[in-house]
Amino acid sequence: QVQLVESGGRLVQTGGSLTLSCTASTRAFSNLAMGWFRQVPGKEREFVAAINWSGGSTDYADSVKGRFTIFRDNHKNAMYLQMKYLGPEDTAVYYCAARDYYSGSVHAPGRNYWGQGTQVTVSS
Repeated sequence: QVQLVESGGRLVQTGGSLTLSCTASTRAFSNLAMGWFRQVPGKEREFVAAINWSGGSTDYADSVKGRFTIFRDNHKNAMYLQMKYLGPEDTAVYYCAARDYYSGSVHAPGRNYWGQGTQVTVSS
């Protein structure tokens, strides 16, 4: 079992920047494919960004391309989401997701480990 803990969510103004962090309680952190999803009330959780076990491959939702950057530090058991040019449409609870690398990307069909989420609110 992998436990994921997100942090860094807060209130930020439109146009601002924010970096979210996700730490994992596992000795096999570098064996995990990881990513970020977000959810607003009344809507389904949506994919934001994914990163492979080494950090050498990333993928983004069209809505965040060019604004968000996902990266990881396997020595620190941590993954991050750097967000720039934030707008009210980015307001959501952001969830960290992970799965064993051999199960594919976190936004492919399959089961993920999930964190508890961190709230990001962008004021207009």
